[in-house]
Amino acid sequence: MKLTLHIWRQKDRKDAGKFVRYEVPNVSEHMSFLEMLDVLNEDLQGKGEEAIAFEHDCREGICGSCGFVINGEPHGPQDRTTVCQLHMRTFKEGDELYLEPWRATAFPVVKDLVVDRSAFDRIIQAGGFVSVNTGSARDANSLPVRKEDADRAFDAAACIGCGACVAACPNAAAMLFTSAKVSHLSLLPQGQPERYDRVVKMVHQMDSEDFGHCSNHGECEVHCPKGINLSNISRMNADYIKASLFMSPREGKEESGA
Repeated sequence: MKLTLHIWRQKDRKDAGKFVRYEVPNVSEHMSFLEMLDVLNEDLQGKGEEAIAFEHDCREGICGSCGFVINGEPHGPQDRTTVCQLHMRTFKEGDELYLEPWRATAFPVVKDLVVDRSAFDRIIQAGGFVSVNTGSARDANSLPVRKEDADRAFDAAACIGCGACVAACPNAAAMLFTSAKVSHLSLLPQGQPERYDRVVKMVHQMDSEDFGHCSNHGECEVHCPKGINLSNISRMNADYIKASLFMSPREGKEESGA
């Protein structure tokens, strides 16, 4: 089939950027979306033109590095699917597609469809880990975990940090991502010693980045390729309120950078 692509081309962060039109003939329905872009890039390079920059790694929907907006939808029109797992059979002959990067101040464009998502890394570095000494490995049955908590922790840990939640949110909020990273540790025994310190540090780091505020539109959950649930945001908010109550005024000032 033949497709018409309007792809956002931007040299660097300072460049204004613009959509450039490309005709892509002979697209196989068995190609993935990224394979289709590979073919287009080979054609462009054969003509002496610069290839389109897009991010990818595993191409198995695991790493979260791929991701851009297709016709206004993060990761494209298919539910719970990353761009690398989106296949061309989803589209039809003559379709006209608009490809652009995540649109968020916290995700500045590096080049074309590639954005800088290091803000997510800084949120994780603020507290998304267990740093206390938990000792040597123990028998699995010695630390009982309720089935409901184990399931919720596993579901939250499925977040791949792709940034689709931010791109889908009309406010460009990072609440779903942050809450998933907070929740999967707060629900397990190993995460309890630093539970409230963790949520305060990660929320404050999130607030220090250029993300917007959550207003419960729910678009983040709809477009998340892993289906991360909004209940994680409620859990994080509850933990943050508890942490604020438990924390002394002096500690609160130190944590907020005052």
